[in-house]
Amino acid sequence: MDKLIMVSGDSHATPPPEVWPEYLEKKYHHLLPEMHEDNKRYTDLLGMFSQFPPQLLEIIDTDGAWESGGWLGCWDPDLRIREMDREGCAAELVYLGDPRAIPMVAAMYRTYPQDAIAAGVRGYHRWVSDVFGPHKDRVLMVGDSGALPDMDQMLTELKWTADKGFVGTMMPMQSARDDLPPLQDTFWDPFWGACQDNNLTVVVHAGYGTAQGEFMEKLDGIKAKMYAEGRDDLLNEIINNAEDFFALDLRPRRAMWQLMFGGVFDRFPNLHLVMTEVRGDWMPATLKYLDDTFEQVRGQVPGTRRPSEYWRSNCITSLSFMHKAEVDLRHDIGIETIAFGRDYPHAEGTWPNTRDWLTDLLTGVPDDELALILGENLIRVLGLDRTHLKTIADRIGPTAADITGRTIDLDPRMVENWDARGGYLKPVEQIKPEAIDALLSKDVPLPARAG
Repeated sequence: MDKLIMVSGDSHATPPPEVWPEYLEKKYHHLLPEMHEDNKRYTDLLGMFSQFPPQLLEIIDTDGAWESGGWLGCWDPDLRIREMDREGCAAELVYLGDPRAIPMVAAMYRTYPQDAIAAGVRGYHRWVSDVFGPHKDRVLMVGDSGALPDMDQMLTELKWTADKGFVGTMMPMQSARDDLPPLQDTFWDPFWGACQDNNLTVVVHAGYGTAQGEFMEKLDGIKAKMYAEGRDDLLNEIINNAEDFFALDLRPRRAMWQLMFGGVFDRFPNLHLVMTEVRGDWMPATLKYLDDTFEQVRGQVPGTRRPSEYWRSNCITSLSFMHKAEVDLRHDIGIETIAFGRDYPHAEGTWPNTRDWLTDLLTGVPDDELALILGENLIRVLGLDRTHLKTIADRIGPTAADITGRTIDLDPRMVENWDARGGYLKPVEQIKPEAIDALLSKDVPLPARAG
């Protein structure tokens, strides 16, 4: 039987602290001592976010992938490729960020000027290109050129990453900035044009729009609250219980509708947006709400089509650690706008259980839809070399029967862990119109709402 081409829309890499002096420009080496201080605080806090107790590893790590250090693929290309092969993943998008080390010049505990942050981003670009660039057919590098101080520097860095084989860039203002206009402003048109001309997809990832220091402040607050209540499962708290954290943060969604209402996809029809690690269960209701709004402001905004139309023509969501509810909604979301993500090597992701996760998740999904979700959609949107990826899949990939044609006897504790670490059984999010309007009103001339 033909092998499925599996392409994950979400994984992560980060340079280890020992290489910082090599990749951070010397002008900023005076920051290295405080970077190491912050790294100690960062890894101490997120250590509880990136480890499993031995009794749980006996259930979820039956192949020994985790215990043998497979997570070190966050900076070791050989281990990453090993784990991609083991799970049948032909290629995966790779973003900066991992609990094992803080990014260079990361504004998590202190504030930095934009030129210093940009130096850290350039350092990451050059490190990931050196380390994973030799595998760029499989390790699909995504940069963050929008973090550079001004448009000229952004465009220079976009060109550098494109020349090195990067496939995308993070949406500008992944880390919030008040010195730049909103995304729908024509100020950004040179950026979108450069992305379109260089075949760079724009990515919105969880955490989009957070201010300097906000992420760690929230984590510290959640940790303190949990400890006061005698609990210590930080991962489960963030995924399933913490209000207004990643899962319920509307700022990534706002970036999406800013492009839609702002007419960006009209001006740049071949620009593509990937939403990743922001769930997908909210999309049908949210897109309907945005469509209804558009009909009331049509002619008052640059966009000429309904948001749901832009969604289907220019956007895709990578459902990192995909949920049962999202599979049920796959046709409402749009079967050609969905990709899976394994979020390697993060503890909330499907790794090291991707095969079993997908089997339990996708049972009953027809083979043609299975192929779209597991790889074909991303291949089309990113313009990947399907012929080459097919040769890799023929060597390592599963057949459809390997995913949905087998019966597995899952330990209930396995499913319980998937839910705790990734929200596997989480119910569909009910959208909050008032919360949407609070942000939407800043971007469009919002009509009066009945009631």
